[in-house]
Amino acid sequence: MKANSSTKALDLIFDALANAHRREIIYSLSLQPASITDLALQRNLSLQAIHKHVNVLVEAGMVTRKKSGRTTFLTLNRASMRGIQKWINQFQAHWDGSPETLENYAQTIEFKKQLKKEKR
Repeated sequence: MKANSSTKALDLIFDALANAHRREIIYSLSLQPASITDLALQRNLSLQAIHKHVNVLVEAGMVTRKKSGRTTFLTLNRASMRGIQKWINQFQAHWDGSPETLENYAQTIEFKKQLKKEKR
């Protein structure tokens, strides 16, 4: 399967969200924009650590930076969150409407094996 740009974007987003600190940053920014310094203080992390996390989030397109004087402010790119939601929603019908479970699947495979044996 060839990865297209939306697949690559989702990979970056899910990689970014794999870290608890970055998820906390996303949560904070979903409430209001914040400076990098404020985020570091809220999480008791060094500025260097926050910068590393922010760089990953910016690279994933989830956060935007705006510099005002010496202060860098961050805002959440809500469009990236809609992309995640759209991707997850494609499975909603399967989760809500399908009685299939791993156990049912295993039983179906076993049933098919029995049918093959009977046909021989």
